[in-house]
Amino acid sequence: MSRRVVRQSKFRHVFGQPVKADQMYEDIRVSKVTWDSSFCAVNPKFVAIIVEAGGGGAFIVLPLAKTGRVDKNHPLVTGHTAPVLDIDWCPHNDNVIASASEDTTVMVWQIPDYVPVRNLTEPVVTLEGHSKRVGIIAWHPTARNVLLSAGSDNLVILWNVGTGEMLLALADMHADLIYNVGWNRNGSLLVTTCKDKRVRVIDPRKRQVVAEKARPHDGARPIRAIFVANGKIFTTGFSRMSERQLGLWD
Repeated sequence: MSRRVVRQSKFRHVFGQPVKADQMYEDIRVSKVTWDSSFCAVNPKFVAIIVEAGGGGAFIVLPLAKTGRVDKNHPLVTGHTAPVLDIDWCPHNDNVIASASEDTTVMVWQIPDYVPVRNLTEPVVTLEGHSKRVGIIAWHPTARNVLLSAGSDNLVILWNVGTGEMLLALADMHADLIYNVGWNRNGSLLVTTCKDKRVRVIDPRKRQVVAEKARPHDGARPIRAIFVANGKIFTTGFSRMSERQLGLWD
């Protein structure tokens, strides 16, 4: 009879220590209304956090160089008429950020290097093309002014932010709610996960699905996927017994 030996983890009794108060941000009313995504985004200059706001949606932008207690009257970025669901910094300009909202629009903002004295309410451009709430946005990693959005209408749209025009719409590719979208490193392919339990690789130029995997994880909870450096796809999900699973796919 063999005895199973459980290998001790060197991290088993390791606990993180919070930084000192003057090195953290305090008194931020983080939004409770979000898509299944991050409520914050960071770049070399700023951290942006989706916050609670009456009468619409808003997020706060804070410089990384200045930490500590946040003034309750600190200016917000407001302009959406419903809660903000996702935000993403432009990889080519540290002062440009995009926001997606339940109000079906995507807005692109120019953030000044100084702290403004009042709320920012005028976006550089407003992108309108979705019929339902927009929960996912992602800038193209190599092409300037190209932004992707995905919403509850099961539609993926690519935008030219410079002109405000829709470059293309990827319709009829997802039968249900899109959980997440990610670019590969050079922006030639997309990977998406969907409520229909499928991971799809899409060539946006050809407007077609070039690879598909059904049920990479058998659990009922959402699946997420990203491209890794060598072109393979990394997924997270759950087993039928709700055990966390990680997958690496060719």
